[in-house]
Amino acid sequence: MALELKQVKTHRELKRFINFQYHLYKGNAYWCPPLWMDEIKTLRKDKNPAFAHCEAAYWIAYRDNKPVGRIAGLINHKANKRWEEKLVRFGWIDFIDDPEVSETLIDTVAAWGKEKGMTGIHGPLGFSDMDNEGMLIEGFDQLAIMTSIYNYPYYPVHMERMGFVKAADWVQYEFDIRDIPEKFEKAKSLVEQRYNVHLVKTKKKKELLPYARKMFQMLNVAFDDLYGFVALTDEQMDGYTKQYFGFIRPEFVSFVVNEADDIVGFGISLPNLTYALQRSNGRLFPFGWYHLLKAMRTNEIVDMYLLGVHPEYHGKGVAALFFYEMNKAYLDFGIKKAISSPQLDDNSKALSIWKNFSGRKNVLRRVWVREIN
Repeated sequence: MALELKQVKTHRELKRFINFQYHLYKGNAYWCPPLWMDEIKTLRKDKNPAFAHCEAAYWIAYRDNKPVGRIAGLINHKANKRWEEKLVRFGWIDFIDDPEVSETLIDTVAAWGKEKGMTGIHGPLGFSDMDNEGMLIEGFDQLAIMTSIYNYPYYPVHMERMGFVKAADWVQYEFDIRDIPEKFEKAKSLVEQRYNVHLVKTKKKKELLPYARKMFQMLNVAFDDLYGFVALTDEQMDGYTKQYFGFIRPEFVSFVVNEADDIVGFGISLPNLTYALQRSNGRLFPFGWYHLLKAMRTNEIVDMYLLGVHPEYHGKGVAALFFYEMNKAYLDFGIKKAISSPQLDDNSKALSIWKNFSGRKNVLRRVWVREIN
């Protein structure tokens, strides 16, 4: 049957766009189903504040009236201005192992971008750096976490066939946390005294909320030079606070503040939710909440979602403070293994921390780029 591409226009079609991934990866042991409600909030123009500076379009590929692929086209005007580029992004890309499907999807986004004055196409990327990004190119037999993309091994083969090349790579680490580096403990009091910083001690979620805005403001500064990053707006900060801080365990979050109570370093982690999301297929109801709650209470794996140090405090041991504090919580909780968030492979300052742990690089993801013909 001939391939047919339809642009998503209705709420019903958007649901079909989101649901395609759940069918394509059904039964896959490594894929982490995203929370369905988060997908809706991210992709709907009336729910996502990023649409204040972004525009997007979504397509589904059909063959014999059956979905065989999907893709989102995104233009982040704020990012293009920041980086002085004219690039259209593609994201939420999934397809069966058929070159006609993948080429049609990519060509459609490229043509859409060209109509709007774009000269290149890159991805997978989202509306912001807080969305999942980077196509898996190594580590297909490794467990994905909630904040990362999983895809089949044939995906990068298709990208290379279509002439895409590397724009940026993200690496991910897995390590044993049962041996806290001694130098972290030794450095704690020294760093606190020398730089007049200290850890925020909290036991309840509501005690962390006053620091949420400060954390995202610091994130804007710390991540400013990272590939494709664009500063979060106040509205986005509010949205991500509701999205992320609703799930946190206070003992797995660590903020380092200076004498002015400004955040200069932070670590946000969470018990791994992949198995719980697999059992619930990304749904909270009717019983998904039970699996998530159980995973939050009993787990041997922790996912390190966000880590950051203010540029003025690089090389001063601030990361040792929040790692030391979080590691103590991990041990008390019974955690044995940690999985890092994806980090750019050329971000030497961020990657240097993993040299202190007994671990390994186990996953590599890539953002691809090519010119629009």
